[in-house]
Amino acid sequence: MMPEKQKFEWPFWVKKLYFFEFWPAPVLYFPVIIYLFYLSLKAKSFTFYTLANPGIFLGGLKGESKIDMLKKINPKYLPKAIYLFEPITISEVLNKLNTAQMSYPIIVKPDIGERGKEVEKIDNEAALIDYFKIQRGQVICQDFIDYPIELGVLFYQYPTSKKFGISSIVQKSFLQVTGDSFKTLHQLILESDRAHLQLPYLLNKYKSKLNEVLPFGVELILEPIGNHCRGTTFLSGQHLITQKLTEIFKEISKDIPGFYIGRFDLKVKSLEDLAEGKNIMILELNGIASEPAHIYHPKYSIILAYKALFNHAQLIYEIAIENNKRGLKFLSFKSFYTALKSSSLSQ
Repeated sequence: MMPEKQKFEWPFWVKKLYFFEFWPAPVLYFPVIIYLFYLSLKAKSFTFYTLANPGIFLGGLKGESKIDMLKKINPKYLPKAIYLFEPITISEVLNKLNTAQMSYPIIVKPDIGERGKEVEKIDNEAALIDYFKIQRGQVICQDFIDYPIELGVLFYQYPTSKKFGISSIVQKSFLQVTGDSFKTLHQLILESDRAHLQLPYLLNKYKSKLNEVLPFGVELILEPIGNHCRGTTFLSGQHLITQKLTEIFKEISKDIPGFYIGRFDLKVKSLEDLAEGKNIMILELNGIASEPAHIYHPKYSIILAYKALFNHAQLIYEIAIENNKRGLKFLSFKSFYTALKSSSLSQ
């Protein structure tokens, strides 16, 4: 019998060049930056975008407090959580978790941060103690929601014309490997393209298990944090957008003061539950820095991607202009720079 011909695979560095989902953000966003400059000239303000969400620090561009954002959302949509403010000892953390009747696993994350930085799933007290040895700022501890589906829903609403909609839904597929009864975990990680995005982190995380062999068909989620920078595959969920779902997020957003555009990161038990607005657990709410992340679907057309990115910028512009026309002032560049600098120093 002739041996089965192996399918040719391009090296990962070639894929990084060819597929824009792996491009550095400044490269991918360069045309969008040019478009934002044009919109700034139209608005006669180089900080117009911050007025798209006047109730959020810098509109959600950078440095906004996750705690402040979560406190504005109806608690029925939120996991059980405690908010920790510095300075705090590990014994105080443990006492607060016990008082809140929270058990492991939990998710811990810094109050101010982006792209999944320092977000960890904590499985026991020892791991929690290790986390707080390096984390000194304000921290959120959330119940780990084990619902199988994680999504990002980008919602917008206009302040005066009252138009609203969902411009993007992304479904997240976590970084994982599948055993074949032969290869070690180390080998499986090395063979995974997406694991290359954070190879040193993964090899350190699983250093005690790298020589283990996974049984055939057994799937191991390497990274439970649903962030593109952590190896998660983003899949387009545009087909999930319906008028009813749009109304559901309009209802969720109505009690969030000063919020007009941003992405809800959430988990649901099923897509049927999502469509009905049931069992929705919101993990985070992000402002204008949110992306229409469905564009990172593997092999998604770059033309369609830029169309979505330009549309997102246009939505921000139109919402900001409406807020300006109803009497809100654009932030001066000096105030913007000072706020941006202070937020960078606090991280």
